[in-house]
Amino acid sequence: MSQVKRDRVTFLAYAQLGGWGFFLYGFSPLIPLLRDEQGTSAAVAGLHGTAMAAGGVLGGLLFTPLVRRLGRGPTTWLGLGGLAAAVTALCLLRPFGATLTAALLGALGGTLVASGVAAVITERHGKAASAAISEAYAVSIAVGLLAPLATGFTARQWGSWRLGLVLILLLIGLVAVVAAVTGTRLPDSDDAARGRGASRPRLPRPYWPAWLLLVVVGAIEACVAFWSASVLRTHAGVTAATATTLISAMVFGKLIGRVAGSVIAARVSTVPLVLSAFALSATGFVVFWTSTVGWLAGAGLLVIGLGNAMHFPLVLSLAMSAAPGAADRAAAVANYANSLAFAVAPVALGGLADLFGPHRAFLLLPALLAAAVLLAVSTGRMSRSPDVEPVR
Repeated sequence: MSQVKRDRVTFLAYAQLGGWGFFLYGFSPLIPLLRDEQGTSAAVAGLHGTAMAAGGVLGGLLFTPLVRRLGRGPTTWLGLGGLAAAVTALCLLRPFGATLTAALLGALGGTLVASGVAAVITERHGKAASAAISEAYAVSIAVGLLAPLATGFTARQWGSWRLGLVLILLLIGLVAVVAAVTGTRLPDSDDAARGRGASRPRLPRPYWPAWLLLVVVGAIEACVAFWSASVLRTHAGVTAATATTLISAMVFGKLIGRVAGSVIAARVSTVPLVLSAFALSATGFVVFWTSTVGWLAGAGLLVIGLGNAMHFPLVLSLAMSAAPGAADRAAAVANYANSLAFAVAPVALGGLADLFGPHRAFLLLPALLAAAVLLAVSTGRMSRSPDVEPVR
C-alpha cells in the first residue's frame, strides 16, 4: 500500500486546485439561470460549455511553453489570476458575449491550475500518485461545494446569484497570502529547468486509450453539471433557486466519494475501482431520472455524485502513469480531452433538450456510461499487456 506524503507543497497544490473547483461547480449550474436572464435557447446557453472547452484547449496549448518560460509556480498563479478575472467579469457584466468570454477565461485559467497540480503531484508522489490525485480532487470538491450553496443562498436572500461568486476572490487571496508567508512554491519540472530549447516528449501508445476514456468521463461530468438543474425544474417541478441548491447534493456526493476514494485508491487497482464507480453513477441516474419530487431527485444526484467522484481522478492517474518522464506534456494533453467533452456534450444535450425536452435528452448519460465501461475494460487489458508497465 502506497501512502501519500503530505507536505506544504502538496497542500498548496490542493488549495490551488480548490480555486478551479469553486469556479467549475459554481458556474456550471448557473447556465439555466443565464438562459432565463439572457432569453436564449437551451442549445445557445450550452455554448457556455463550448466556450469553457475552448478555454481548456488554449490552456492546454499554453501550459507547457509557459512552464518552460515562467516555471510551474508562476504559471499556476497566472491560472488563478484568470479565474479571478473571469469571476469579476461575471459579477459586473450581463450580455451573452461577456458571460461567454468569462466562461472561456475561467476555463483557461482553471486548465493551467489543474495541469500544474497534476504534474506536481504525479512527480512528487510516485506510486501514491493515484491516491494523491484523488485526494487533491476531493479538496477541489470540498471547496466547490461552497459555490452552489453560496449562489443559491444569495439568489434567495438578495435576488443575485452573482454575489455568491465573490467568495472565490477571497479564497484565492487567502491562499496567496499563506503561500507568501510560508514561502511555499511549486517545484519546477526537469523540462522547465532545461529551458525553452527542450524538445517536447512524445506520449507513449498506452496513454491514448486512457485519454479517450477521459473524453467520455468528461462528457458525463459536463452533462450532469450543465443540465441536471433543468431536469430538476422541468421533471421534479422545483424552482430555479431550489434546483441550483439541490445541485449541492451532487457536489456533496462527489466530496464523500473522493474522500473515500482517495483511501480506497491506495489499496485497490484503478480499473476495477473505476468500473465500480460507473455502476454507482448508473444507479444514481435511475433514481434521479425517474423521480418527480425534488428531495428524491436530489438523492439520485447524491448517488450520481458518489460515482462520478472517482471518474476523472482515476482515469487521469491512468493516463499520467502511462507517460513516465512527460508529466507536464501528459497533464496538458489530458485537458484537451476534458475540453473536447465540454465542447460537445453540453451543446449536444442542449440540442436534444430543445427537440425532446431536458428529461428525455438526459438519456444520453447512460449511453455515455456504457461507452465508458467498454473503454475502461480495454484500457485495463492494455495495461496488463507484456510491453506495458502495470498501472495501479
